[in-house]
Amino acid sequence: MPPFLLRPIQPSDDAAIAAIIRTVMPEFGAVGSGFAIADPEVDWMSRAYAAPRHAYFVAERDGRVVGGGGIAPLSGGDPDTCELRKMYFLREARGLGAGTALMARCLETARGFGFTRCYLETLTGMDAAMRLYERSGFRRLDAPLGATGHGGCNRFYLRDLVAE
Repeated sequence: MPPFLLRPIQPSDDAAIAAIIRTVMPEFGAVGSGFAIADPEVDWMSRAYAAPRHAYFVAERDGRVVGGGGIAPLSGGDPDTCELRKMYFLREARGLGAGTALMARCLETARGFGFTRCYLETLTGMDAAMRLYERSGFRRLDAPLGATGHGGCNRFYLRDLVAE
């Protein structure tokens, strides 16, 4: 049995996920405008991801939320492309396979919603995350897609979601 449980976000998880985002992003210098930490939805993730073709999952360990991540349509992108969003884990949850499991759950959900591609943005220094993306079949892009408003990000990835 894995040392964590993945489940859909609930309103009672909003404060924990906001705290995780606000703890993890500064570890990598991702603070201020241009990064997801400044998005208004950080405080009400369960509501933001209740929209059609949106999903957000939390990783729980010993009854405590220790990470999360989700998918949603890519803002300013084509309707077949989703974005992997706000996937962050506290240090204590890293290296346990939660990122790999959450990635698989998000991609499976995206396929179920009819998306054919998944996009994500990150930044230099998030090396373990980038290794996970590449192991998960994402390929680097030279420039961003869509209109995420995350101008602080400088690494971009895309993955085809067609049947493998």
